[in-house]
Formats: sequence, C-alpha cells, structure tokens
Amino acid sequence: MATVAFIGLGNMGGPMAKNLIAANHQVTVFDLVPQACAELESAGAAVASSTKEAVAGAQYVVSMLPAGKHVAGVYLGEDGLLAHLNSSVTVLDCSTIDAATSREVGQAAAAAGIGFMDAPVSGGVAAAAAGTLAFMCGGDADTFEKAKLVLTGMGKNIFHAGPHGAGQVAKGCNNMLLAIHMLGTCEALEMGARNGLDPAVLSEIMLASSGRNWSLEVYNPYPGVMETAPASNDYKPGFMVDLMVKDLGLAMAIADDSDVDNAMGKLAQAIYEKHQSQGNGQRDFSSVLEHLKN
Repeated sequence: MATVAFIGLGNMGGPMAKNLIAANHQVTVFDLVPQACAELESAGAAVASSTKEAVAGAQYVVSMLPAGKHVAGVYLGEDGLLAHLNSSVTVLDCSTIDAATSREVGQAAAAAGIGFMDAPVSGGVAAAAAGTLAFMCGGDADTFEKAKLVLTGMGKNIFHAGPHGAGQVAKGCNNMLLAIHMLGTCEALEMGARNGLDPAVLSEIMLASSGRNWSLEVYNPYPGVMETAPASNDYKPGFMVDLMVKDLGLAMAIADDSDVDNAMGKLAQAIYEKHQSQGNGQRDFSSVLEHLKN
C-alpha cells in the first residue's frame, strides 16, 4: 500500500483515483470542481483544499490535467509542487500533453532529485473505470520500477517507452494511427453498405482477412454491428471527437519537430476538425462515420 496524492478528477482521473482506492492505496485528492472531490470522498478518499495540501506526506503524486500549461503551472516555478517535494516522492503525470512540456518538467524534477515520469494513457473512459488502461511511460528505469506499484492499480499494460517525453511521443504515434484506421474502417464499411452489403457481415469478412484492425475488432463504428460500441449507443463517448482533435494536434507537433511528412495524419486531422466544427465535439470519435455518410 502507498500514500498517493491524485490531482485532477475529470472523466479519466476520477475513475483512475477510485481504482487506486480499490487497490488499497491511501489516496488524497484535489480538483477545482467540488462535486468531483465529493464523489471521491464518498469512495474513500481524503479531500485536500490545495495541491500542496494534497501532496503533504505523499509517496506518489499522480496528475491527470487538461493541457501542458496546466501541468507546467502545477509543477514548475517557485510555487510549483517540485519546489515543495522531497526526493523520496515519485511523480507520475498521466496527462496527454506536448512532449516538450513533459521534458521540461522531467528535467526540473531530475535537477531536484525527484523521480518523474510522463505516463499518458490509452483506453478511454471505459478502460479507466475497469482499471485496464495502457500506460506509456517516459523517464528513467528506476522511476519506472517504482511507478509500477501505483500504475498496476489503474492499468493492465504498462510500457517503458524511453526517457522523459517518450511517453507523450508514444501516445501521439498511437492516437494518430488510431484516427487513421478508424477513418479507413468507416470508409470501407460505408462503401460496402452503399453496395448492398450488411455491415455486420462485411465486418466479419474483414476481421478474418488482412483488413483486420482494432476499430473493427473492439470499437466497430457502424451502428448495430457491435452492441457494446458507442456507435450502437448514439455515439455516446467513449473518446470524444474534441479529444481526438487535441491528440492529433499534439501528433502533428511531434511530426513537425522530427521532420516527418505524415500525410495520412494531416488528412485525419483535417477530417476530424471538420467533423468537430459541425457540432460533434462531444460525441464519440467513431461518429466520424456520419461525416462520411453525409
């Protein structure tokens, strides 16, 4: 059992913190939304009135924040948490942000003798609730070994991608590919449907053939084909279009910084941004099928 401070209790952070409680860790939480804190308090967490109060006496600090500016604001500077933590604390930032900010925070933590990992996740809200997230970790090997004690309470697949920032790069690569194969799956299913094929039958054919992919196997975007997929629940997320657009923006920055001409990624970004602009930002990202239908 470990003493954990958890900062950021949104759609992902809240379920992740609950799983740490279920794994018998002692959890103190902080969020700017009182209702989110109250929900975790009812699940067994202690509630702090500030980030500094949350981390007092903690062995681990876990954060799940919206963007790089929030992560930098929480950890950096004279008033940031890194200035108030001792070297025995392990910090795990599970936010999906730009790799440059993760590297900056990681370097500042290393200078203070604090173990830090960027550890963004894959799997969405359902995996966060089920405790089956995949973690992509950037940092040194010793910190990664320490991090496993906490990460195994929230996820099933835990990877050490490399040094600081490597977790964010891995997440960007993964989600760019996810966007591309979701779009390809939608195009193939719609093309078949317009030619009289049953999307369920076509899905079975492609799953048994070389077109098999995660979108077909786990997250079929065609309504009625897969009962558990968002497509069969009016595209209730899931993983929102807004988040996919954010992640594609981060992936484009990684590609630009490394001089990669990722034409497929850029096309996916353009399609998802157009779908978002049509009022679909809060819907599941598989709803892009409707963009093709229209």
